[in-house]
Amino acid sequence: MSWVGAFTRLQFADPWFLLLLLLLPLLLARRIWVQRNLKGGLVFPQTSLAGQLGQSWTVRFQPWLILFKLAGMGLLVIAFARPQLGSSEEDILTEGVDIMITVDVSGSMAAEDFRPRNRLVVAKQVIQDFVRGRQSDRLGLVIFAARSFTKCPLTIDYDVLLKQIEDVELGVIDDGTAIGTGLANAVNRLRSSKAKSRVIILLTDGVNNSGEIDPLTAAELPAASESRYIRWVWDERVLHRFP
Repeated sequence: MSWVGAFTRLQFADPWFLLLLLLLPLLLARRIWVQRNLKGGLVFPQTSLAGQLGQSWTVRFQPWLILFKLAGMGLLVIAFARPQLGSSEEDILTEGVDIMITVDVSGSMAAEDFRPRNRLVVAKQVIQDFVRGRQSDRLGLVIFAARSFTKCPLTIDYDVLLKQIEDVELGVIDDGTAIGTGLANAVNRLRSSKAKSRVIILLTDGVNNSGEIDPLTAAELPAASESRYIRWVWDERVLHRFP
């Protein structure tokens, strides 16, 4: 939060104490009047003796002492007024979409079709661009290889989701392509969704060759029948180079 934003939201629990700040200029004016009209001093038999004394730092600091006193009194008055950083709440009613993004992190995603970047790096960039383009939708992330797990549940905190997407790496799951398991995990995350529209986005470069659930079975789950599927794949006819 910026300082400007913080000051615009500043409020006081007891603002009437701030009226005491009006006394500070009066105290300063009285001090100036006293210094000008009431002179004090010491009587020396010879003026040469007074000239030898000089001025210490305390004497030179004396004119500024009143300013520090008034500043301290002002801060004390503000403290009595109990400053608080206010907050506001805004209820936004939207008909957002619940979207589960399901990403293949099997070994084949290391293919460098976009040298020097591999498929996973490009997929992550595409997903991040997609997330940044959303406004009121809840998004979640599932990754899979031979097994599947939820990287991020449905959320509207896009900053958290973007960080989770950035942290996705190859080799964190046993190798394989369990598309059905990944879809079943995504479907399970949408099971309790109250959104009118539910979408599963699948990013994969292969065919199902692992897991106990095949993609068709996952698509026939109760929650899956009410979801829409979008599949992003790489063309298998392209010659791939592996690192």
